[in-house]
Amino acid sequence: MHAIKRTVLVTGASSGIGRAVARNLLQQGHAVIGVSRDSAKFTRQMANFSFVQLDLSRLNDLPRKAHQLLQTFPAIDAVVFSAGLGRFGSVEEFSYAQIEALMTVNFTSQVFLTKALLPSLKRKANSDLIYIGSEAALKGTRKGAVYCASKFAVRGFTQALREECGKSNVRVCLINPGMVKTAFFEQLAFEPGDHESNAIFPEDVAAAVSYVLGSRPDIVIDEINLSPLNKVVKFK
Repeated sequence: MHAIKRTVLVTGASSGIGRAVARNLLQQGHAVIGVSRDSAKFTRQMANFSFVQLDLSRLNDLPRKAHQLLQTFPAIDAVVFSAGLGRFGSVEEFSYAQIEALMTVNFTSQVFLTKALLPSLKRKANSDLIYIGSEAALKGTRKGAVYCASKFAVRGFTQALREECGKSNVRVCLINPGMVKTAFFEQLAFEPGDHESNAIFPEDVAAAVSYVLGSRPDIVIDEINLSPLNKVVKFK
């Protein structure tokens, strides 16, 4: 028996975890709509793949853009929220604009999109909302006050949303990876260690997403925490 093929909206699909998720879903025969701030990063045409340029930092545009998305792709029955910003430092090192920008992209924009897409998803026989959180949603760390706050907010939101959707066919899942070996760390002062056991690969997170989507429709995988076998942080 073939798995049910889905139509999945993936945010942050042009790089890192989002790109790995989109690629993995396409390989499994799902239709994927990839969202990115810069559609020029999608350089080649692929079967069952469509891309949409959408800047999640522009909150006022999101309700209208989400409505257009649903008109263009009414079959959407799953969303993977992979887009996010990484910025670390003490609260005093952040400008007010940087605090607002981080919370907007990592949290508020995801709530906006969820609100806009939820009525349509509730009308589907089965649908999924999968949020890529972080180990930063589990424990506050030094230099991580604002980043952790954005991820804690997502975790609280998904837990409450899970309760709100408890009588519908909408499943809500949060995946919290530790350090994932992506370009995310290029602009940061630290990165995972060099050994393969020191980091999670984007493909590992993509596999978790596929596991959630492929699970029996009558169960919900509320939360998954992924960690590297040996946690080593390297400072640049």
